[in-house]
This record gives sequence, structure tokens and C-alpha cells, in this order.
Amino acid sequence: MERNENCLVVGDNNPMESANSKAGISVFSSSLFLDSVGEVVLTLSPSSDQLYWQSVDPLDHMYRFKVYGVQKSKTYPSIWAPSIYTFGHSDSRTCRMWVNRINASLDMEADRPKNLLVFVHPRSGKGNGCRTWDAVAPIFSQANVKTKVIMTERAGHAFDVLASITNRELDSYDGVVAVGGDGLFNEILNGLLLSRHEVPCPSRSMDFKNYVDNGCELSVHEAVGNLEEPSDPCEDDSPLLMNIGHSRTQVSNLRSEADLCHTEHDSKFSFPHERFRFGIIPAGSTDATVICTTGGRDPVMSALQIVLGKRLCLDVAQVVRWKTTSTSKDEPYVRYAANFAGYGFYGDVIMESEKYRWMGPKRYDYAGTKVFLQHRSYEAEVAYVQVESEKASVRPERGPWSRKMKALMGLSDPSTKGTCRANCSVCNEKPIQSSAKSASIGPYKGESKWKKSKGRFLSVGAAVISCRNERAPDGLVADAHLSDGFLHLILVKDCPRALYLRHLTQIAMKGGNPLNFRFVEHHKTTAFMFTSFGKESVWNVDGEILQGHQLSAQVYRGLVSLFATGPEV
Repeated sequence: MERNENCLVVGDNNPMESANSKAGISVFSSSLFLDSVGEVVLTLSPSSDQLYWQSVDPLDHMYRFKVYGVQKSKTYPSIWAPSIYTFGHSDSRTCRMWVNRINASLDMEADRPKNLLVFVHPRSGKGNGCRTWDAVAPIFSQANVKTKVIMTERAGHAFDVLASITNRELDSYDGVVAVGGDGLFNEILNGLLLSRHEVPCPSRSMDFKNYVDNGCELSVHEAVGNLEEPSDPCEDDSPLLMNIGHSRTQVSNLRSEADLCHTEHDSKFSFPHERFRFGIIPAGSTDATVICTTGGRDPVMSALQIVLGKRLCLDVAQVVRWKTTSTSKDEPYVRYAANFAGYGFYGDVIMESEKYRWMGPKRYDYAGTKVFLQHRSYEAEVAYVQVESEKASVRPERGPWSRKMKALMGLSDPSTKGTCRANCSVCNEKPIQSSAKSASIGPYKGESKWKKSKGRFLSVGAAVISCRNERAPDGLVADAHLSDGFLHLILVKDCPRALYLRHLTQIAMKGGNPLNFRFVEHHKTTAFMFTSFGKESVWNVDGEILQGHQLSAQVYRGLVSLFATGPEV
């Protein structure tokens, strides 16, 4: 290409004179690099708002390389966007040297994934699964991350693949990514944990009930790190955990594919896992898990946090359904939940919404309105572990009538809320280690007292995280943490429909106080047991319908790790 002259128009589109004609009156000139052109001499003319540039080197003699980076929004720190920087030099060896140095530096970052297993739900949310993956797939190729993509073809597809995959093949991946909503993530989570979470299976529900009825003090187990099985099977006195070994066949709801025995040559793979992480690229109806763990609902931002190898620990609750009905035998059915488990109003809504799947995400609004108008309450008993911090925060019943009335109407002053965020000091705090026989689930050790609450409830909820979403900007529990080892048990007692509407309205408000009512009990706990006194009992476990007359739940602190940073607020 010949050396030529060109101009850059500033402010209008009129033809400009050449740089030579203005050379005598130029006041500023500098050698710069112009993308798609090469090195140029940029000249500013004082007579008008005109910039002129002149090529220095032919275009064919300029070699370029691109560096893909990330920029954070200065106004909204939780918003990440990709950026591209193009560098050039006349010497190709210099460009190659820089490319090799940069790649070598990136290869030394052990946290960055190299190989990922990706599940895409084509009909997730409004059917955006495939389009969402097509939009973010180039980010993975630009970061030199290999991906094996599986399009789910039916409900339970991802579960079956992960429950039957060999440990050796699973170990070849740095993580698994869900392109979909909370439901797909829950399916992936259960597909891996049901067959690979090496903890003793729960004990019989009657043993659990006897501890609660007798008001015994007891300890429950911590899930940080690998658990060692006591040498004596009678050593563990926990009603939730009985030492009956680690065999996956003890879990009755595992499918036959998941019960395949691994060969002696197959590598061991269990949770918690130091390297393996879960990723979520939002394409669902609510995407509460993504919002709570990244601070946003942007597929591009989630993809960037995955390829950069970010790490965030997440609590997981083990939910065990003991009885389907009051007359059925004890047949433990295990599920894992990383978000929320709800009964009463929440169970009725998910059950009712199944009739209107053709409506898409709008079915939840319709079903919620219908269930609210029915205003059903249920007789039940809930027992829970009362931890030391919970004892100190129990609200006294005594006081002036005006205070009681304000609390009844939800008008009390809001308490200080410690929102979980990136580099959260609460989640990063190391739990106090107990003896080999017993360790507390949360950061407290020692004996814990069981408490009971019995009566008619409109809803019973157990939140593992805050459950923020677009309909609940602060979530159900604004100060819930991602990895502190606690569940937030929310018991809503029977009350007039108008007061329950105020409670639901507070959930939908930014800065609302849905827990600040006299008919609402909020308990920070590590485990609870639920027993229904009615004929039907439906639970919503991370969007899955679970029939459960009697069930228990306990939380495992930091059981899994996510490709995320936490919300930056």
C-alpha cells in the first residue's frame, strides 16, 4: 500500500484539505497508532476543528494482536462488560513474544478453567436457553476454554447424565455450567451430590422425633471439608446423622444409573471439592441464585466470571422426606437445595402453577393470586435447633400495646441488615473446629437446644440464601449469607388475609420488612424437622414439587463452590 493522506472529521462531514496544505500553520503533531490503519502522524489545525492524519508505515507492515479483557462499571460495580484491546508493531516477532508471554502468564493461573461441561436448557424461561448460549459462547473460545455442550431434551436429562458419569470423566472437567434457571441448576446439583456427597445418611425419623420430644440437647455435623467416619458406629448421637456408611445405595431415591459401582481403577470424586465448581448463566424465570451470587442477572457477566475462574463457596441444605402421608412407612427420600424450601402457600403455588405451564413465567403470578385468595392454613409442628445468636435475637413478647400493634402491622423500625457481598467477612470466617465426634454446622460448637413451634401456618419456609429476584429485590431474608452455615426458618402463622397481604407486599418492596410482624417467626438455625397434621402436604424445594408429610433439613456449610464473586455493593 502506498503512503497516503487522509482526514478525520470532527463536528461535521465537509471535505477536508490535505495535511500538506496546512503544514505551515500546524501547532500540534504526534505519532500515534490508528486501529485498522497502523502508525500515523496526527496533526491538529488551529484554523478549524479539524484533525488530519498521515500514514507512516504501510498497512501490510503492521502486525497486530488482540487482548480480551473485562471492564467493571464505575457506577454499578456488579456490572461487568467485555473489552478488546488491539496492539500492533512492525516486527512480527515482537508481537509473537507478547502473545506467548501473556498466554504463559494466564496458564499459570490455576483457578481459571480449561475444560467445562455445559448443559443448555432450550426452553428455559421464555425459551432463551439456546440464544443465551450462542451469545456467550465466543467468550469461552476467546479465553481458550474447551466446552462440551449438551442440550437437554427432557426433564431429568442433566440429572441422569451426571448421576451416571464416571468419576474419571468428571475429573477431566474443571466444572459444570448450567445455561438456564434455578431449576436446571438444582437438577445438576442433585445429579452430582446424591451420588458423591460422602456423608452418613440420615437416621430414622422416629429417632429424630424422640430427641425433639424429650427436649434433648445435641450436636449436628459440620460439612466443611471431608468428614471422617468414626470407628465405632455407635459414637454419633446426632438424630440427623447416623453412621451407616457412605454407600450410595443407602439413598433410596437414586436412580439405577447412579447406583453403578465404580471400578477399582476409577478415581475418587466427592464433595466438598477443592477444584470443581458450578457455573450458572441465567436464562430462567427468576434466576435467584445468580442474582444472589453475582449481584446481577447478566449472562455476559456470569460468563466472564466463569472464564476468569472466580470462586465462591455456597451453603447447601439436605432435605429428607421421611413420610409421604401420615400412614406411610419411613422411606427416606433425599434432595439437595441451594435456594429455598417452602410449604403451605409456597407449595400450593408451585402445585397450582403446574396446571398452567402453557402460560410461561406468568403462570406463577396467576397461581399466586389464586392461592392467596383461597387463604388456606395448615396444622403442623416445626422443631428447630436454636443457636446462641438466635437466643440473643428472640423478640420479647412483653412491652407497651403500641409496640405490639406496630409489630403486628409490620411498622417497627427495621433492624440493621448486614448484606452479604463480595469478600464477605461472615462467609470467609473459618468455623471453630470441634472434636472428631461432633462438630457444629455453623460457626458455633457445643450442645444446641431444640425448640418447637406448633399451630396453624399459612406458610413454612427455609431459605439457604436471601433469594433475591426481580419480584423480591431484597429477597425473603435480606441479611442471609451465602456461606455462613445457617438456614433461615420463616414460620407465618394463621392471620387475616389483609395482614398476610401486607407481609407479601413487604417482600416485593425494596427495603421492606417482611419478617417484622407478630404473626411471623424468624429463626436462624442449622437444622429443623417438620411434621404435618393434615392429609396433604406439598413442599416446593427449589422449584420441585415434593410430597412430604414429615421431613427434616440440615445445612452443609460451603458444600459446593461456584464460579462467582458475590454481589459487589
